[in-house]
Amino acid sequence: MKKDLVLEMKGITKIYPGVTALNQVSIDLRRGEVLALLGENGAGKSTLMKILSGIVPPTEGEIYIDGKQVAPKNIKEARALGVSIIHQELNLIGEMDAAQNMFLGREPKIFGNIIDKKKLYADTQQIMDSLGLEVDIRKPVKYLSVARRQMVEIGKALSFGANIIIMDEPTAPLTSVEIDELFRIIRDLKKEGRSVIYISHRLEEIPVICDRASVLRDGCFIGTEDVEKLDRDRMINMMAGRVLKDLFPKIQAPIGEVLLEVRGLSTDMLKDVSFSVRKGEILALTGLVGAGRTETARAIFGVDPKTAGDIYIRGQKVQIKKPRDAIRCGLAFLTEDRKDEGFVPLMSVKENITLPNLGPVQRGTVIQKSKEVNLVNRYVEDLRIKTPHINQKVQFLSGGNQQKVVLAKWLNLNADILILDEPTRGIDVGAKAEIYTIMGEVAKQGKAVIMISSEMEEVIAVSDRAVVLCEGRVTGCLDRKDYAQEKIMSYAMGGQV
Repeated sequence: MKKDLVLEMKGITKIYPGVTALNQVSIDLRRGEVLALLGENGAGKSTLMKILSGIVPPTEGEIYIDGKQVAPKNIKEARALGVSIIHQELNLIGEMDAAQNMFLGREPKIFGNIIDKKKLYADTQQIMDSLGLEVDIRKPVKYLSVARRQMVEIGKALSFGANIIIMDEPTAPLTSVEIDELFRIIRDLKKEGRSVIYISHRLEEIPVICDRASVLRDGCFIGTEDVEKLDRDRMINMMAGRVLKDLFPKIQAPIGEVLLEVRGLSTDMLKDVSFSVRKGEILALTGLVGAGRTETARAIFGVDPKTAGDIYIRGQKVQIKKPRDAIRCGLAFLTEDRKDEGFVPLMSVKENITLPNLGPVQRGTVIQKSKEVNLVNRYVEDLRIKTPHINQKVQFLSGGNQQKVVLAKWLNLNADILILDEPTRGIDVGAKAEIYTIMGEVAKQGKAVIMISSEMEEVIAVSDRAVVLCEGRVTGCLDRKDYAQEKIMSYAMGGQV
């Protein structure tokens, strides 16, 4: 093993019943390096990192840390070896504060079994200070921003003395300012000699923060390159095995009558939000984090109560007090938080897809199995859901394929109005293009699509109109012909053009 290598994974293979998730994959990591781990959804990135962090054992292969062969059997053993993983879905207990989360199960003690709170908070503050962060370490983490919660996770990793830190889609929920802060922290970790494995589908980030990139495709190792030798097209070609000529496919659909109109919608967060969306239209709801985009969708769908405002569907006023009312009115809502709100992890692909609408596969109270299988297989094929079989539990799919299952679930409802909250967050460029195509085809069928997105490139390329929010208010509305990034950003920051 070379002196500057802190990690080597050699010939890693993982076989599950009916599927080979990894096939003879080998990567290495240098001390003080940020290594990008790239690949489409289902390429094997998460499985490889689960093996490194002790969550699952490999079927074959060897792991070396600082030249010594290791075989972590669980997360605790991996942490003892200096490996920590920060998952895309953060694993913090909301009712506990940062210090309690950081040292959960490892609290400093005095007089036998009494927690030494003074040392607990002092040690936590020392870690936060070392990261250059201002975080209220005594506030329950559920009241912290997503960015601050992520910093608590990084602090937690450092509290274990981690020298190898795995970051899975760390920038997905962050603003540009918060991303800059995260990158500063990563650069400081590099200076300390710590190494980072960085998983991201935001390819524009790779040359900014990473030194090298290792690429997986369909469970196989494709290659490792210095990022200075990689451009976007080369990365996509290595990941997909093909050239994606159109990253933002736009299907033109005739725009028709107004399907949904929102008038004066107000909640504790929202203030007099009004807009409409038409048949065949993709309407973007955009703005900075905290602008009220998700809150608008939740209020329309009856998840959160509104304090004022009316909702009209095809010109008729409707009463939506809970999601069941919204579904009856022809609305569907793909939530941003797919893990907790989008699907049932222990249920199969088949069960999740048919869950909200058993009508097409039901006769009386009996589910017709053959019809259910045919229907689900059609969605798996149309949406290119990578799964060994339709009875696979959704928790074992990659993030992008989980997202497609959730989308299939709502498409099966045959709703007239689809609300999609960050539908492409955390998925690869190929899957993104597929979802844009699906959105366009849905609009072409005469349905209306509301797309909530914080990605400016996506908003401009895919939507027909954009409604911009800032601090719970609508600050601008633009037709596609008037799109300009400067205009949208001005509205998003509360300004006027």
